[in-house]
Formats: sequence, structure tokens, C-alpha cells
Amino acid sequence: MHVLFCLSNVTEQLSLTPISAPGMALLLDLRLGCSPEHTGAFLLKDTDLQVFLLCGDRFRDTPDTFLTSSRQTHVLDCRSTTESLYQLKQTVDRLELSVIRVLTSPQGRAELSHYQRLLFTDVYKFDYAVTPLDTTMCPSGTGSAHKDTPGQRIEAEVSAFLQQLPGLHGDVRVLKSTLIPGCFGHGFSTRTGGVSYIPTLSSMNLFCSSRRRDPVAVVTENRRRLAVHAGFHPLPLRMVKVNHASDVWVLGKSEPESYDALVTDQRGVVLAAPGADCMSILFSDPVKKVIGAAHAGWKGTLMGVAMATVNAMVMEFGSRASDIRVAVGPSVGVCCFTLDREQALEFRQIHTDCVPDPKSAKPHVDIRLANRVLLQKGGVLPERIHDNLVMEQPSVTPCTSCHPEDFFSHVRDGLNFGTQVGFLWIKEAEVQTGTPEGPHGSM
Repeated sequence: MHVLFCLSNVTEQLSLTPISAPGMALLLDLRLGCSPEHTGAFLLKDTDLQVFLLCGDRFRDTPDTFLTSSRQTHVLDCRSTTESLYQLKQTVDRLELSVIRVLTSPQGRAELSHYQRLLFTDVYKFDYAVTPLDTTMCPSGTGSAHKDTPGQRIEAEVSAFLQQLPGLHGDVRVLKSTLIPGCFGHGFSTRTGGVSYIPTLSSMNLFCSSRRRDPVAVVTENRRRLAVHAGFHPLPLRMVKVNHASDVWVLGKSEPESYDALVTDQRGVVLAAPGADCMSILFSDPVKKVIGAAHAGWKGTLMGVAMATVNAMVMEFGSRASDIRVAVGPSVGVCCFTLDREQALEFRQIHTDCVPDPKSAKPHVDIRLANRVLLQKGGVLPERIHDNLVMEQPSVTPCTSCHPEDFFSHVRDGLNFGTQVGFLWIKEAEVQTGTPEGPHGSM
């Protein structure tokens, strides 16, 4: 399916395009003040194309009646280019279009490329066909729309637009562990209060993937809202680069190409680990003031990423395993997670209770229990692990698959899933108390 951007006099280009091709859409950019006739719009009179009009001031109040007579014509006359393109994106997503052909001037391509980077992902295939602006056909458009250098102006415009959008599905909410001392800030995000509108990503998706439809600007805004709620600055956020392995990056050393855990004793840096069935695990040592964050799926669990994080804290900063507090975030429970039998039986080598139905062709696997067992074997005290087995404290480890209103889940939602995170930082002003600030275990 295609979306076609059309700018200035593109009659020749349109004549080479299969105008009545099913699933194709056309965007006419009228911001330069060109009339619809100068854009070659007369070629569309008898077609059933989805037509989008990106209006300038001249046509905002009186769009051409010929074009708007079609029930498949969409007039984009918003207050800013960002808002208009965001409205276009919402319609494109609803229609499940993904290939976008752009006919524009050289200056227009430079500007639209910035919007593309911020508001779209690699799911949308942009095909730019650059045509010089014909000032004899569009005399009023000489240099008016694309004269300024885009860059920071467009980023500021996009950011301001997204910041004024209402949060979806309620307020921003996080879970907090009573086990992590108050000298650390921390939390586990849920899926509410963000601006992502794609159903499986709505609304507090915190990870941008080239394979999904949530663009970098939306994810950045979601992270900003989480930071405001939790009390940290979003810019020093260090996110795990997931590889489903056990590599640990010690901040201050050379950054590996990928890593599933981070550790540091630096203040002013927020560590974050993503999860959507996989576990976000937070580590804190109140004695040495050291923190860690790890992403642990079933592969990382078998490779020992949790203890690799503990060992890095011990080796690099002098922590003792018995001093480390561990909080395991929302993740898929044994109720909903299965593996092929050969893979599942590897978990029985950790503990037989990790696989309650070993004779099944697709046994259930308890990856949370596996991590607890490995941590305890490595010297972390049982009472200093906060997971689903802790009944006397508010839970921070609900099953993501069982709670669609609160959490994203790969198991439940398929490949186009959203991501929550666990986050942790060392506070600048230490609070000498055994419990974290704010509501504990609140949703």
C-alpha cells in the first residue's frame, strides 16, 4: 500500500503513476499557496484514491470544492505541520498503509525528512521523488515554506505538540518495592498515562523499535512523562541494549556493542532495563551505594545475567552479595509462559520446580523462580529478593500476560508489543531510611 506526497507542479510525475491503484493515497501539499490545479489535482477527479490536503493559510478556510467533494479526501488544516502530519500518520495507521512516496522540492525533502525521523519508523517506507519548485506555476510559493533551516525548529515544534496531548488510559503509574532503600530512586512503569495510540503500544510504550509504528518522538515524550512522575531527568537515562545474553556494562568503561545489564556508582545517572514478559531486575547496595539494572528473559536467565550483574557489583565496586537488594519487576508468570520441551527442561537443572509439567510437549516454565534460585546460590539473601513469592509486601512482580490493562506482553500481544521498564538511580541527597519515598507498590 502507498501514500503519495505531492508538492508543486507534479502533473508529469502523476501521469507516470498508476492513479487508480488500490490502497494508494495522495497528499497534496498546498502550504506554498499553490492552487490544486497547479499540483495536478485535476487528474484525480474520477479516481477513488485516499487524498490528503496539507493546507497552507490560503486554503485553510476554503479548500477547493472539487477536491473535498470526494468522501475519501482528508483536509489537513491543523495549526502546525507537526499536527497535520500526526493526523496523517493516525489515518495511515488506521488504513494499515506503510509505503509512502514523497514528491517534493529539494528544500521540502530536507524538512520532511526531519519530520519523518521524528514521527515515523522504518515500518513506513518513504520514497522521495524530488522535483524543482516551478515558480511560474506557483508564483506565490517562492521560498516561503522551506526557507528556514529545519533541525532544532522542527524538533521543538514536534516536542511542544506531543507535550500538550492528553495522557491515554489514565495517569502515569509505577510500582515501587519496599525493599529498595530511600537513598535510591526507582520504579517499574506500567502502560498508562502515555501518548502512544497504537492498540498494542498504548499508551506508555518506552522503547522505540524500527519494526514497530511508535516513533522516536512519541517514545521520548513517554519517557519525559515517566521522568516527571518519578522525579528524575530523562536525559541521563541509560537503557540496556538487549541481546538476550549476560554481558554487563560497567559505566565508565568502554561501552560494549550490546549488554543486558548495567552497573554504576555514579550519581545523576538513571539505569533502565526494558521488559514485556522478560524481567526488569533492579539491584541496589545501600552500603557501597552501587546500583544495577538487568534484562532477563529465558535465554538471559539460563546464561546467568542476574548473577553476572551481582558479580560486576562485587568485582568493580566492592559490594557484598549479602548486602544487595533485588527487586524483580512485572514479567510473565509460570501460568502463561511455555517453551519447547528441550528448552524447558534446561530449567529443571536449576530447580525441578521451575518446570511443573515436564512431560508436556510445551511445558510451563517459571523464569522468576529460576532467577531467585540462581541469586540465592550466588549469595543474595532470600529475604532481600522482592518477587512474586513475597506475599507480605505489595507486589512488584505481577504477570504481564494476565493484566492487559496494566502491562505490555509479547506472549499476549504478538510481535507488535509495547515495553515497560524498571529504572533506578542514586539520589543526590541521600535519605537515611529503609523505605523508598512515595506510595509503595501503588498502581
